[in-house]
Amino acid sequence: MADLLARNPGDHHPIPSRRAPAPHAQTSSFNFKVLSTQAAADENLKRTVGAATVKQWTSRQVSLRQLPDASALRHLAGRIKQHTLDHLDYYLEQLIDNVERRGGKVHFARNGGEALQIIAAIARENDCKICVKSKSMVSEEIELTPVLEQQGMQVWETDLGEFIVQVNHDKPSHLVQPIIHMSRRQIAPLLCDYFKTDYTDDPQTLTRHARQFLRDKFRQADLGITGGNFLVAQTGQVCIATNEGNGRLTTSMPRVLVSLVGLEKVVPRLGDLSVLLKLLARSSTGQAITVYTSLFGGTRAAGEKDGPEQFHLVLLDNGRSEILAGDYRQTLRCIRCAACLNACPVYRVIGGHSYGSVYPGPIGALITPLFRGLHEYNDLPQASSLCGACAEACPVEIDIPQHLVNLRRDIHQKKISSMGERLIYRLWAASLRSPLLYRWSGRAQKWALRLRARFSGGWLKKLPGPAGGWTQVRDMPQPAAHTFHELWKKRKK
Repeated sequence: MADLLARNPGDHHPIPSRRAPAPHAQTSSFNFKVLSTQAAADENLKRTVGAATVKQWTSRQVSLRQLPDASALRHLAGRIKQHTLDHLDYYLEQLIDNVERRGGKVHFARNGGEALQIIAAIARENDCKICVKSKSMVSEEIELTPVLEQQGMQVWETDLGEFIVQVNHDKPSHLVQPIIHMSRRQIAPLLCDYFKTDYTDDPQTLTRHARQFLRDKFRQADLGITGGNFLVAQTGQVCIATNEGNGRLTTSMPRVLVSLVGLEKVVPRLGDLSVLLKLLARSSTGQAITVYTSLFGGTRAAGEKDGPEQFHLVLLDNGRSEILAGDYRQTLRCIRCAACLNACPVYRVIGGHSYGSVYPGPIGALITPLFRGLHEYNDLPQASSLCGACAEACPVEIDIPQHLVNLRRDIHQKKISSMGERLIYRLWAASLRSPLLYRWSGRAQKWALRLRARFSGGWLKKLPGPAGGWTQVRDMPQPAAHTFHELWKKRKK
């Protein structure tokens, strides 16, 4: 610890680019089946992610009961977001006018490449050397950090979870808790080795080390980068909700501030913002409200000691306008609370890296194919049991299961799936439409599976063909000798 405190800020070597893929995501091309199978076999991952998500889910349930009518509030929040999306052109113009009135500058980026060019140019023109970032999923989406590092800048994540991800050369696996896949005993040696301190796994001590280290980075930084939970059109302000003080330091200390935000994050008025804030923290972590809820925008006024000399708002499209114009507009309501991740039985088993994107879980299975293309990510819509837990959890009432079904329909209509798979589904659909065919196919299936299980002790260890997915990570008991329908008929006699 003494070595850390005595070290001059400039003596610490910058962290190399953290874009090396995480262990569960390391593959030349995205293959959900391989990644999810590997993750499901990782007992430590399942235990760590499962415990954290169940805790957050339980806290959400308790916290929502504190509201007079949580269901009505969720319905109102969904209507606010949908109204904004339906009139987004109007509210974007209002937002731009109010940001510029505050002394800020607004940039539109049609895709990730344009956003990278805009931010890199801002940093270069202002001769920025050290950048501090508060948590931003959109910057992860476009992989901003390596571009700034290639310009010779030091870039520091200041959210503790994101900082651990950076030190570990990892990737976030959760929308709110980036290191949900890591246990305390995995984090402790990583940070103690990085800070050159004696080993401890005490969270407060480790947090104090990180705070002291990052404090110097805030003092030195000339560029601050944030995301945005919401954009208030009425006032031209960005709202960020955090549980650490890093967000306020990022927005107030550097002389140049850039907020990179998806264009769908607009809300009309401060009154609408209050509705969404009541649900955001409750849905995410079970808190009534986050510790720090900050509204900022524009440049430092005369006589003020804090705040940026320049403020830039970069509005990112990157596929959002195409979604806005199509059948999946409702998905842009998402406020990135991660409630659907915490509720999802699939996410609890395989974690976030299996989804091959910065957006994991049910909402990731939905928006990643929409952002990046259904051909490459056609397995993600299948990564759901369609149990409906995600829809029940969503604070803005996105019907995630129905949209996943619609994506599966698109896969079929666009013939993205194999011919054999489409044939199997046609036969399956035909059997469901015909009671006679359903009964005979059920009997044939029961007979074949019981015969197969006879040679493996009454258990099915490996099913053939596409059905093999059921037995990748578990054995399946043989079917009963008599079906429920058979037993019911016998009872009636």
